[in-house]
Amino acid sequence: MNDDFRVRVRFGERRQAAVLGDRLERGELEHELARGAADRVVVSIDDRDVFLYAATRDQADAAATAVAGLAQREGWDAHVEVRRWHPVAEDWEDPDTPLPESDTQLAAEQAERIAQERAESAAWGFPEYEVRLELRSHRDTVALDEQLRAEGLRSLRRWHYLLIGAADEQQAQALADRLGAEAPPGTTVSVEASLRAIAHETPANPFAVLGGLGG
Repeated sequence: MNDDFRVRVRFGERRQAAVLGDRLERGELEHELARGAADRVVVSIDDRDVFLYAATRDQADAAATAVAGLAQREGWDAHVEVRRWHPVAEDWEDPDTPLPESDTQLAAEQAERIAQERAESAAWGFPEYEVRLELRSHRDTVALDEQLRAEGLRSLRRWHYLLIGAADEQQAQALADRLGAEAPPGTTVSVEASLRAIAHETPANPFAVLGGLGG
């Protein structure tokens, strides 16, 4: 299922968000939100916010109308907004904002996103992205860690894992491509949003990634 659209319902009280979540879980608005399993709306609750994720604009608008109507009937203080995921900006934006169509528009938006990520990394004081390497042996991990540090690249080493920070996704991907070619055979390389960046942006989000470096 796609989740290109999101309805955000912000309540004045946490209790109201919990009540709406409970009613949605019991399926009280099911006939207004979805027609079948393939079109089902996914719900997430974060403090005073309730998020409903939908595959289409029509479905998101229907969900927003249903929730706004319920809030009005119950006398709840609720602000309802519909947003669409922008794949280039990597953010939730006004659904009426057109997506880039030409190569020039696409390049401009990508440059804007990279600049924003770098600015956020500088403001936060930690990298927004991480390159994660899982090596096959502890010896290989130590050797690669020493090589990177000799080049001026700081890494976090845990047994047979290495994490290297990057200020933006483009920088992280370029580093991942390079290390993937240089690392010992069998090394797994991936690019991820750093856990600190995830925690900074979604401190109470139940969908936030929980993880670390296993043994």
